Amino acid sequence: MNIDQDQNAPLGTIVHDWAAPVRPDAVDLQGRFARLERLNAEQHAALLYRAFAGHDAVWDYMPVGPFSSAAQYHRWVRDNEGREDPVFYAIKNLQTGNWEGVASYLRITPEAGSIEVGYISFSPALQRTPAATEAMYLMMAWAFEAGYRRYEWKCNALNIASRRAAQRLGFSFEGVFRQAAVVKGRNRDTAWFAVIDAEWPALKEAFSAWLSPSNFDSDGQQRERLGDMTRLVRVAHDPALPHSS
Repeated sequence: MNIDQDQNAPLGTIVHDWAAPVRPDAVDLQGRFARLERLNAEQHAALLYRAFAGHDAVWDYMPVGPFSSAAQYHRWVRDNEGREDPVFYAIKNLQTGNWEGVASYLRITPEAGSIEVGYISFSPALQRTPAATEAMYLMMAWAFEAGYRRYEWKCNALNIASRRAAQRLGFSFEGVFRQAAVVKGRNRDTAWFAVIDAEWPALKEAFSAWLSPSNFDSDGQQRERLGDMTRLVRVAHDPALPHSS
């Protein structure tokens, strides 16, 4: 079937000088509060399991876990440490000196300039810390500086904490994919968020201002909220969250 093309039909904006970015490699990511290294069973598994042990709620919305023993978690890390997609990182909180979380790049599509951050599992010790925020900043920065055009965040639509975190970090809400998956025998509707390269300069400035030593008082408490700084950059608010988020 032939369909005549309307010569006046709108077409997408031309992407000048486009070149597919590189895939994530073994480079470490270093900040003032956090350090990220490629996940390695021998170096990280036992220490990470210690951070996660007794906190099974960390795994509620994850496709894996909880893990019943250090050996079980070690096997999972060993089986996933060398994968090309997802690419897993262990997160060290430099304020405590401990390995306290994991995150990954996944659905890595250089030909489209798209990459996702996911498999985010933060121990209670890492949650709500500057190190947690900086870890997410470092991963986002690498992606855009490598040449990616789109940086995605997806989560179970019931995971309000994850949706709130995405919005705080500057991701714009793009909708909910209904019945997107079955995870651990349960339906999963997936909420989609993204940042695009045109938004990155303003978000980079917001992160830099928030992470600056001047933004923390003598007790380490933030003076300005990151969500207030990223609000002007986001193009779509998540309707599941209050506008104050």
